[in-house]
Amino acid sequence: MSSEIENLLLTLVIGEFITGMLGNGFIGLVNCIDWVNNHKISSVDFILTSLAISRIAYLWIVLFDLFVIVLRPHIYAIAEITTFINFFWTVTNHLATWFATCLSIFYFFKIAHFSHPCFAWLKRRLSRVLLVLLLGSLFLMFFSFLSINTFNTLWIEAYGRHEKNFTWSSDVSKTLYFNSLNINLFSLIPFLLSLTSLLLLFLSLVRHIRNLKFNSMDTRDFSTVAHIRAMKMVMYFLLLFIVHSISSLSSGWIFFSLKQQEATLFVIFLLTIFPSGHSFILILGNSKLRQTALQLLRHFKCHLKRVKSLTS
Repeated sequence: MSSEIENLLLTLVIGEFITGMLGNGFIGLVNCIDWVNNHKISSVDFILTSLAISRIAYLWIVLFDLFVIVLRPHIYAIAEITTFINFFWTVTNHLATWFATCLSIFYFFKIAHFSHPCFAWLKRRLSRVLLVLLLGSLFLMFFSFLSINTFNTLWIEAYGRHEKNFTWSSDVSKTLYFNSLNINLFSLIPFLLSLTSLLLLFLSLVRHIRNLKFNSMDTRDFSTVAHIRAMKMVMYFLLLFIVHSISSLSSGWIFFSLKQQEATLFVIFLLTIFPSGHSFILILGNSKLRQTALQLLRHFKCHLKRVKSLTS
């Protein structure tokens, strides 16, 4: 029964990996082709492309870590392998999270309406605001590296002290868990920024509808539809981000305390929902990507009909 659950979870994770590669690969490919053809790229397309590339890299490192856990768990005793996995896992996850946060902030500034001069000043300098956020995220990533180095040192020492098995004492497990927790806590800042964007978008929508009703105008105008669409995009992002963050925070406790492969595989399954599922939400929410996807699906449908007619 245990092996059946493991095989099911392993199949689900690999399925999510393939889905995420297709979704993010489609986003990156469409925007890169458009960039080459037009010799320029918009801010939102640049963020989407960077987000897709970082998520593709993240999915690859998760897949690599998955096979190490399933096939060769004792490889974690090698300092170079542990450092490689933790380093690239943290970097790709950090970049993907911050690019998604920048996308939420971009939607907020492009759609929300506030009369405050500070908002107008930031909106006129949106490109610089996003650049400052990305540079600030790199500054935070430096502190993540410090936590990673501390974690790797404790991991190798604990693994060697306990004769390269997982029968660690409670104190060792707690020490390793709290160090892994420090690494994941850096995701709290982008989450709060995205949550603030959602709340301000909602406030802008409420004020906009109130003004339309006051002037006896239709409350379903273009601006209202844009507000609602942007709110849905940010809300879906936050919901998936919450699942991803909870999974990241609990992964250390599950790995160091429970030491059950089924629980570890389930956490990896939850971790890959965010980079895989969110890519298709972005495709549906972007008119250019949505139209290209529909054209591609119609082309495949026509091709299948031709193949079917030739074989029948």
